[in-house]
Amino acid sequence: MASAPVPYSHVDCSLRALAGQAQGFGRFAVGGLHGELYHVTTLSDDGPGSLRAGCRKKEPLWIVFEVSGTIELSSHLSVSSYKTIDGRGQWIKLTGKGLRLKECEHVIICNLEFEAGRGHDVDAIQIKLNSNHIWIDRCSLKDYADGLIDITRESTNITISRCHFSNHDKTMLIGGDASNCGDRCMCVTIHHCFFDGTRQRHPRVRFAKVHLYNNYTSNWGIYAVCASVESQIYSQCNIYEAGQKKVAFKYLTEKAADKEEASTGCIISEGDLFIDGTKSGLLEPTSTPSNPFHPSQYCQTWTVVPATNELKHVLQHCTGWQDVRRPPDL
Repeated sequence: MASAPVPYSHVDCSLRALAGQAQGFGRFAVGGLHGELYHVTTLSDDGPGSLRAGCRKKEPLWIVFEVSGTIELSSHLSVSSYKTIDGRGQWIKLTGKGLRLKECEHVIICNLEFEAGRGHDVDAIQIKLNSNHIWIDRCSLKDYADGLIDITRESTNITISRCHFSNHDKTMLIGGDASNCGDRCMCVTIHHCFFDGTRQRHPRVRFAKVHLYNNYTSNWGIYAVCASVESQIYSQCNIYEAGQKKVAFKYLTEKAADKEEASTGCIISEGDLFIDGTKSGLLEPTSTPSNPFHPSQYCQTWTVVPATNELKHVLQHCTGWQDVRRPPDL
């Protein structure tokens, strides 16, 4: 195991060093690496120089901000392929609605805040319909009408890292419905995130293979992690600190549309730290598949450290939006 508790700090040495530096399933995401710089010069929802105008362009773009403040979105903001939305160097909050990644690939979203999204089916970030190679890094997300991050409909090769989730109920959903059997292809990595008193779904998973490592989940309201139909979750060196609800892992039984019998999912726990009276809630090993998912099946190296109080302190202070300068575009 590596000794450094905060991974890939070197990526802030130059602007585009971020591309390709994700760990886990989203590690090949390049975003707008091969495109021009697009400068957001207004906090307006649309129009010249707006974030929306940049995201709808078809060519690769590395999007940076020349302004700080709140962008009030009147509708979902669709992000097209080969885009980096890079909030380093400014403070940008998205509110009202959220980002929609639909049938797109190679998107990086870094160092933004999401707060107070309202309306039916409004998530902070929706990833859906065969989206691929996505990395969400160092974002703060809270208080949306539906989910904070929802990953559905055969979207895969996704990494969520160093994000701070707070003041919310249904935090992160991976696999939207037991009828979507194509979601068996989905693969997601979640690491170095802080789930800060959020109620449930850290994450809730159907069908997908999910690698959780070095996250801190605190004071959940129902459960920390939920495995449902055919999901395989590998929980490695995470910290689970209960509040009133003591059981970290929950299992739900559902029937895949192409199966005769209902089933639940599988959770394997390695090196996790359960503190303040937390009970794992793990099922007996007899429920584990004969060839369970292991992270080494997709990646030989990742930055994982033991689950300790030191790691807990790091995650409390080094997740979510960070006041860092925008690196030069060398």
